[in-house]
Amino acid sequence: MKRNIILVGMPGAGKSTVGVVLAKNKGYKFVDSDLVIQEQEKRLLHEIIEQEGIDGFLAIENRVNAGLELNHSVIATGGSAVYGKEAMDHLGAIGTICYLKLSYEAIRDRLGDLNERGVTVREGQTLMDLYEERIPLYEKYADLIIDCENKSIREIVSEITKKC
Repeated sequence: MKRNIILVGMPGAGKSTVGVVLAKNKGYKFVDSDLVIQEQEKRLLHEIIEQEGIDGFLAIENRVNAGLELNHSVIATGGSAVYGKEAMDHLGAIGTICYLKLSYEAIRDRLGDLNERGVTVREGQTLMDLYEERIPLYEKYADLIIDCENKSIREIVSEITKKC
């Protein structure tokens, strides 16, 4: 039995929302890795991206996630965490990685303006490009894939709880 549950998936997939409820249900601590990054860097995510560029942000995200030492925690990662091999290898070693899977249409409808959400999108890249680029990575690292399409938070949490 691994000691943490790590949630990965596209922005808007519900990682933080599901994470908080899941942590309560299991009596675990809830950790949002984006907030850990902001705390360690003493800057907001969009400020880091503006100042360091996307590659600089991804390097910081990789370093912070690779350094997380937690027990009995539900960790909601940023959508771009899967770009960091060291981070994902580390997270896989300290917990069960659950991919919260949603269709492109559901993500698009939930997200709205990407820049407002602080989503790391390269110049000229569309949400569909990002979706198609990231899905294979989420699937590669996932110990567990949870189909979240048309399911309530309670149903998703219940499914993860049964399997973790």
